[in-house]
Amino acid sequence: MPGTRAGRDGLAALLARPERAVIAIDFDGTLADIVPDPAQARAHPGAAAALGRLAPRLRAAAVITGRPAGVAVALGGVAGVPGLERLVVLGHYGAERWDAATATVRAPAPHPGIAAVQAELPGVLDRSGVWRGTWVETAVETKGGRAIAVHTRRADDPQAAFDRLRAPLAALAERHGLVVEPGRLVLELRPPGMDKGVALADWVRETGATTVLYMGDDLGDLAAFAAVEELRAGGLTGVLVCSGSDEVTELAERADLVVDGPRGVVSLLTALADRLAAS
Repeated sequence: MPGTRAGRDGLAALLARPERAVIAIDFDGTLADIVPDPAQARAHPGAAAALGRLAPRLRAAAVITGRPAGVAVALGGVAGVPGLERLVVLGHYGAERWDAATATVRAPAPHPGIAAVQAELPGVLDRSGVWRGTWVETAVETKGGRAIAVHTRRADDPQAAFDRLRAPLAALAERHGLVVEPGRLVLELRPPGMDKGVALADWVRETGATTVLYMGDDLGDLAAFAAVEELRAGGLTGVLVCSGSDEVTELAERADLVVDGPRGVVSLLTALADRLAAS
């Protein structure tokens, strides 16, 4: 049960009128456990099936992620899952869109600053003295040419490396017209105007929903939380769920409900599906 009045109102509205409600979920740390190598991430066991049970009872369902949409679809195993025939995956913070109905991805051309940052990044990391153990998720390999993620989880001192890189990476991004989005021991350089809040708000308006439930786990989800708060101020109801961890407390402080990581997310999806099936 949500610990806030707004959260309880949102949950009550979802259960009373599920046909007017939507659910949007982050991928890494929410649907999928955080792992040292992001390429090895997979949806938590039972996550896709639980979402597939719930989604048909709602107006719409979406995954909103910083990953390329196609990568999230593949790692999440959501294509072809019963009940997810209308699922939307908004990748790169909404810059890309995959629709289950067509199994296609719509994406814009890459930002020119990405290639420039990619060329300069090794020198920046070397001068910062944190190259060893720092892992770069490059545009060419996994980010579709639309972002570069610098992970410090495998560095000798992950938090120290993260803190030391924030300023030089911010300066590098600014020189090439990009911004830096911090996450759980990751700094992502990407074009401005892309965030989960914009993606979520646009999608909710597209669906015509009156209730939205959003689940996230890290600093990149703060924009989506803010979007839900703005939607609530405008008359919609909403529920903010944090997939809890020891690494990010700011999101938990703003959430209506905190669950025990991806395992707790699956439990919540299952409980909602069970409740609606019984009504």
